[in-house]
Amino acid sequence: MTHVLLDIADGIGTVTLNRPEKLNAFFGAMRDEIGLALEKVASRDDVRVVVVTGKGRAFCTGADVGYMAGLIERGEFDEANALVTAGRRVIGAITSMDKPVIASLNGPAAGGGANLALACDLRIASDRASIGQTFNRIGLHPDWGGTWLLPRLVGRARAAELFFFAEMIDASEAERLGLVNRVVPHDELETATLEWAGRLAAKPRLSLALSKQALQRSYGSTLDEMQDYEADAQDQCFRSADALEGTRAFVEKRPPRFGAGE
Repeated sequence: MTHVLLDIADGIGTVTLNRPEKLNAFFGAMRDEIGLALEKVASRDDVRVVVVTGKGRAFCTGADVGYMAGLIERGEFDEANALVTAGRRVIGAITSMDKPVIASLNGPAAGGGANLALACDLRIASDRASIGQTFNRIGLHPDWGGTWLLPRLVGRARAAELFFFAEMIDASEAERLGLVNRVVPHDELETATLEWAGRLAAKPRLSLALSKQALQRSYGSTLDEMQDYEADAQDQCFRSADALEGTRAFVEKRPPRFGAGE
C-alpha cells in the first residue's frame, strides 16, 4: 500500500496517509487503501489503540481536486461517486472498531480529510494545523459523514456557519469550538500523540470498547435505554479479568496491569 503506511508497535497501530506531494489528497486507489488499513488494525488483537496521521505538512486535504475535475469533465460520475461511497467504508471502520482512534493533525485537514479527523474518537493537533469544510468552494456537498459528525460536535448553528462559509480555521479556534481536544507545538505533536496512545494502550480493553460503543449509542437513545446499556456493559466488566486485576490492584495499592494474560 504505497499511499497508506501501516506501523504496529507497543499495541499502537499507526495509519499514515502517504501522498505528501499532494497534501495527502486521496484518489481512486488510495481511497480503498485507507479503508483496508483501518480494517486491518481493527481486526488485530495486538493493536489496542489506533493513530491516524499524514505524511509531510498536511493531514489530509480530502479528495484530489485535479483527479475529480478530470472525472467530472469526462462524465465519469460513477467513479466520482466512488470517492464518496469510500467514505462510508473508512468512517464506518473508525466508528465501529472497538478501539480508541486518535487523529494526529500535523497540518491542514480539509473536506473529506476534515471529516476523517472528526470521525476519530480524539483529535490532537499541531499549532500549524487547520481544519475546514471546504466543499462548496468547488461546488460540492459535504460528505464522508460530515453532516452527521459536525453538528454533534459544535451544534447546528455553528455547523451551518462552517459548512456555508467553507473557511479553514486554525488550530486554536478549532480547539475553542471543540473540534480538537488539544493543541501542541508542532515539534511536540508526535511525542504528545504517542503519550496519549500509550496511556490508552495500557487501559482495560473491554471497558474502552464498551465506553466507545456507549458514546455512539447515546446519540439516538433515551436516558432509560442508556442506563439499560450501562447495566449490561458493567455486568460484562464485572466478569472480566481486567475488573479482577483493577480492583485487586486498587486494594493492594499498586498500578494495575491490564491485559497481562492476553
